[in-house]
Amino acid sequence: MAGQYQVDLEALEKAATGVNGTLDEISVQKVSGILHDESEVGHEELASTLSDFLDRWQRGVDNLAKDGQEIATRLTASVNAYRSVEEHTHKQFHGMLRGTSDPAVKAQ
Repeated sequence: MAGQYQVDLEALEKAATGVNGTLDEISVQKVSGILHDESEVGHEELASTLSDFLDRWQRGVDNLAKDGQEIATRLTASVNAYRSVEEHTHKQFHGMLRGTSDPAVKAQ
């Protein structure tokens, strides 16, 4: 219907969980863990170039992780806000119906 929308709270929660899972993996496996000394690569200049590249790569990963954390935080906050409004609306609606003569409402 026009003008209406739905929010899949479970999908939002799964997205936040997925982002957090990826962030956990990133925190365990650092770019700096990639072997890059001269003894591993066999060439001093190549080791130096690789070291510079890995430093820049790690900064990029760190920035992406910060952004990812913000995304996960906002997804979780959105789920909490939707649930809070839904609960509040349900209580108000149920309270309005309590005084009716509808037996289905009184049975709840």
